[in-house]
Amino acid sequence: MPSFDIVSELDLMEVDNAINQTAKEIEQRFDFRGGKSSIELDKTTKKIKIMADDELKLRSIHQVMAQKMAKRNIDLRGLKYADEEAASGNMIRQTVELKAALEKEELKEVNKLIKDSKMKVTAESQGDQLRVTSKSIDDLQAVMTMLRGKELKFPVQFINMRR
Repeated sequence: MPSFDIVSELDLMEVDNAINQTAKEIEQRFDFRGGKSSIELDKTTKKIKIMADDELKLRSIHQVMAQKMAKRNIDLRGLKYADEEAASGNMIRQTVELKAALEKEELKEVNKLIKDSKMKVTAESQGDQLRVTSKSIDDLQAVMTMLRGKELKFPVQFINMRR
């Protein structure tokens, strides 16, 4: 029976490339010269750590990072910004968490959207992803199209399409 999975995760390699490009731009830009601003990706915890000299430079780092990620087709809805906190030496520290999975509320929201559409498909939660099955591939593609058209607060990807 044809099926596919709905997940919400970011391509870690593309995120790493975007962060590296952002770090290079910070090193080269005139307004960051003489400062200690930095950005780095911790792949094990899937968090981005930003250090900035002041509020203005933190906002500039956010803008540069958003540009680099948008060029690499990384959905910015997959970033969760933590509160800014003071660090030693009059610096500002902020962590940005990367989306790794669909949360229970998000799974329920997607499942409800699918059920409300009255399509002949079944959706089943499997951990942090949602498996959608149907007798017709056309119905599965219609679900994908419907979800792409919705304004969700989180990114979704469709993987493991089986015929």
